[in-house]
Amino acid sequence: MILEGTVLRGREFDPIRGRVVVEDGEITAVEEADVRGDDIILPAFVNAHTHIGDSIAKEAGGGLSLEALVAPPDGLKHRLLDAADREELVDGMARSLRFMRETGTGACIEFREGGVEGVAQFEAASTDVDIESVVLGRESIDAMERSDGFGASGAEDGEFSAERSATADAGKLFGIHAGEVDSGDINPAMDLDPDFLVHMVHAGDVHLERLADNEMPVVVCPRSNIVTDVGRPPIRELLDRTTVALGTDNVMTNSPSMFREMEFTAKLFDVTATEVLRMATVNGAAVGGLDCGLVAEGRDARLLVLDGGSNNLSGAEDIVRAVVRRAGIGDVKDLLTPAT
Repeated sequence: MILEGTVLRGREFDPIRGRVVVEDGEITAVEEADVRGDDIILPAFVNAHTHIGDSIAKEAGGGLSLEALVAPPDGLKHRLLDAADREELVDGMARSLRFMRETGTGACIEFREGGVEGVAQFEAASTDVDIESVVLGRESIDAMERSDGFGASGAEDGEFSAERSATADAGKLFGIHAGEVDSGDINPAMDLDPDFLVHMVHAGDVHLERLADNEMPVVVCPRSNIVTDVGRPPIRELLDRTTVALGTDNVMTNSPSMFREMEFTAKLFDVTATEVLRMATVNGAAVGGLDCGLVAEGRDARLLVLDGGSNNLSGAEDIVRAVVRRAGIGDVKDLLTPAT
């Protein structure tokens, strides 16, 4: 398979006119050439933090605090999940996965509530949706063993040393929420030596230096943090010290569109368009241990093709900036995966 147009090549997303050659699901060549066509070829997005189980309750609980919305075990989300039947939950998750794919997401890292059964529900929902999913079970070691790792709610919600040890022994990923409401749970979370942290809204200087010293990645979800009124993550300071990826968090409160997350981040924070696109692609892939996220030889061919001649993108002079700040679902022409 050969894709031609403007290719956003490598970690810097250098826009070149040329082609991408794909063989057996792998990018085998990225070539500069005099080609025709308005297509923009870039890595498919990696949504590095999702909770899609609450897809049955979009925009429920407006105005509630973060604790009232999602804190286990009695937050509104958990009460709604407990009351819903399995078919409803699976259908809601499948719809969110399909929407994610329609909006350019080729992979996601899902924190999966509900123990072993919650992991099984996600498996059922994703059967017919070609998205590469890294699923982190929650609430039990059994859920971790059924999935790709363990996704802890936060150090103030429980003591996770047994889960961390079991996850390490299994050679799987361990992620944990930290610093979302305040800074009190950041050091205890970091003491667990997680593979990555989520949120870090209230990271202080001491935490930032620990991140740098330990090269510990962070996933930020800025739209979610604004909706729940917990503050704004220090994205510039985080980027200066470690790998930072981008996620959309709960479907209950935010559409799982990486286009929206990128635009919001680019316009409200001291970051470049290239940095934001990196957060939405290769950095998320690095957090999840995935081999996608770049248009480069040897990478998995999980690629997004946008219509650069659309009414929205036609005339763009800075392609990367246009992709990050302007592009949307109406510009998506195709999403190529290794299974295509």
